[in-house]
Amino acid sequence: MFRFAMLAASTSLIAACAAPGDSAPATASTVAVAKDGAAESDMHDEDASKRLAALFEEYDRAELELSPLSKAYRGIIDEDYGTWGDVSEANDDARLALKRQTAARLRAEFDPYRLDAQDRLSYRLFLRDLAEDERLEPYDRHGYLFNQMFGQQSQGPAFLINIHRIGEPAHAEAYISRIADTARVIPELTRQSRERAADGIMPPKWVYPYVIGDIDNLLGAGMDNAILEDFRDKVGKLDIDAAAKADLISRADAAWRDQAVPAYRALREEMVRQQAIAPTEDGVWRLPDGANYYAAKLEQYTNSKLSPDEVHQIGLDNVARIHGEMREIMDKVGFKGSLQDFFRYTRNDPRFFAKSREEYLAKANAALEKMNAALPQYFGILPKDPLVIKPVEAFREKSAGKAFYQSPAPDGSRPGIYYVNLYDLNAMSLNELEALAYHEGSPGHHLQRSIQTALGELPAFRRFGGETAYSEGWGLYSEELGKDMGFYTDPYSDFGRLGMELWRAARLVVDTGIHHKRWSREQAIAYLTENTPNPDGDIRKAIERYIVMPGQATAYMIGKLKIIELRQQAMDELGDDFDWRGFHDTVLASGPVPLDMLEENVEAWIERKKVMRGAIMDDRR
Repeated sequence: MFRFAMLAASTSLIAACAAPGDSAPATASTVAVAKDGAAESDMHDEDASKRLAALFEEYDRAELELSPLSKAYRGIIDEDYGTWGDVSEANDDARLALKRQTAARLRAEFDPYRLDAQDRLSYRLFLRDLAEDERLEPYDRHGYLFNQMFGQQSQGPAFLINIHRIGEPAHAEAYISRIADTARVIPELTRQSRERAADGIMPPKWVYPYVIGDIDNLLGAGMDNAILEDFRDKVGKLDIDAAAKADLISRADAAWRDQAVPAYRALREEMVRQQAIAPTEDGVWRLPDGANYYAAKLEQYTNSKLSPDEVHQIGLDNVARIHGEMREIMDKVGFKGSLQDFFRYTRNDPRFFAKSREEYLAKANAALEKMNAALPQYFGILPKDPLVIKPVEAFREKSAGKAFYQSPAPDGSRPGIYYVNLYDLNAMSLNELEALAYHEGSPGHHLQRSIQTALGELPAFRRFGGETAYSEGWGLYSEELGKDMGFYTDPYSDFGRLGMELWRAARLVVDTGIHHKRWSREQAIAYLTENTPNPDGDIRKAIERYIVMPGQATAYMIGKLKIIELRQQAMDELGDDFDWRGFHDTVLASGPVPLDMLEENVEAWIERKKVMRGAIMDDRR
């Protein structure tokens, strides 16, 4: 499904590379015997590896031709730089057809047993990715094209501001072209949204004021809107004369006024029309075949066959566990009262909130500086890209999420960016600052994605694809890892860490509650208010996110629990031979693989460590 946000937030799969002092991670099949009994090393076919790389490169080029935006995210500037590309449903179908054609060639032309470990993993991942796409194909039109989390009304401007670079006049010409091209893209997406609405696929009524508000923020600002301000700023830095700059700015203004504004006005009119007939029920159970749609999304995001009821119970169990750990912190700080009293105290006392945006940003930068100094003790593979912390832009901060990460460009032209939403400082507790920085920065998303982006020898679909349970599970795992590394020395900061873990556990409860048990938005808000320390605005925004992105929020806790489980397995089996760097590099080095493949990788690493230990003991004899 065409989604600007999915491109912006796409996660990457990273290549296997050897950590210092350790061999490259392997899947379970790496140590297996080939089907005719020969060892895998004897079966490896160098020519097949070259042909496979060529096939995946051919696939990547063809897929990029279907998406100018993907090119821009990669830092590729070519003749498509001035267009949004084909946003029709036919283009989505063409992408799936391309993947099917490539998979057919993959099966016909390659024997996985004659491929080395990394090529075999690429083979498996590509076919598995296709199988998931085909399983979700019946629901391709079930998504909400316009909502408060994503949609051209906000993601288009965000793309121009954050991704479209202007390093020379031709790039500015392309920016103007994209502004003008809005007159084609927005009507097409508006048409699709209208058709889905006719089929009963609309977000709940409360979503529409957010979308309309985003549009009004652009239209109401006139010629001083965020897009034109960004254009003027970028053009102002070009090494051209004043007359040339003035001409570019004048043409951008005209493109906005004559092309973009009418399209946005028509979109606004359609959103107002839909708002009048939109449903009040919140869960996707109300959509055509809604129960099966939600089950498919849960399977996609958790890499499992867990039923909604099982996910719900895992959430309840972990909420109870974390509440117990929070009570221990209450005792440590000498707080008298119930857990809910403590929640209200941390939710409302001014001491737990920054007085200014500058204060919050300074504290977040300081936390990451300390973390970066400690990383080499726990990781052999380290990020090379810089990380920048930026506030969410004013035009979308009211509707945007709490925090998110944008990967660096492969060519180094764009750093990793950790966005924090400072629209309401009272929704950004300083107690959570450390954990949030570790999740979005290092050792979380930035460490993981910077590494994967830099590994250029693997197929692009592994470098730029994703598995949410892995990526977000790693982000949540990174929060707890900070405690293992000696951080969270302030009990209230440790409480904030637990609060964020509790938040992800409670997501399992409310996501399944909304989409499976038919809870209303108000019921879900009440559950989080009673069971988490988060402020009201934080809670409402989160529940609204889960409603328009069914299943996605369950990936975090499920993924984190699997990583913790695998780490404990490694510690139990290796004892004193367990080392943090080896474990973490093993998890990271094969990238965001599905959780069962991650388990294979870790178990193979454990076996290799045991073999090495046995060899050392034999030598000592």
